[in-house]
This record gives sequence, structure tokens and C-alpha cells, in this order.
Amino acid sequence: MSSSLFSPAGVLSPCINVCQMDEISGLCRGCFRTLDEITSWSRAAVDDKLAILAAVERRRAEHDPTGKEFRGDCDR
Repeated sequence: MSSSLFSPAGVLSPCINVCQMDEISGLCRGCFRTLDEITSWSRAAVDDKLAILAAVERRRAEHDPTGKEFRGDCDR
């Protein structure tokens, strides 16, 4: 895993402050997480967070293969 995923506090959240849930997919349009993943993030173990990040990357590729439709980069 890239060291850019970690901070002194742990694994960085994929949240980019575009908090809009897509009714069809059930995913946040900003970070590609489910509501359950978003609400459990702060309590999740490192391994669980890494699994969520892997799922986010898969979902981003599935929903936006060109990387142009959704803003998915997180600077924090």
C-alpha cells in the first residue's frame, strides 16, 4: 500500500467532502463508500479500512473507467 494512505493518526479517509448518496448505486458520489462504510470508518480497524479503500478503488474504476466523471482524489 502507498504510504500516502497513512497519517500519524492512521489510515486516511477517502472522503472529499462531496457527500451525496447515489440512489441507484447506494454509493457516495464523492468517495464511493456505502453508508455503512462511512458510518463505521472512525471505529474500523486498519485492516477493515484498507479493505474499504480497495473496494472504493474497484468501484471508482467500475463507475468511472476514464477517471473524468467523478472526482475521486483525496488530498487528506
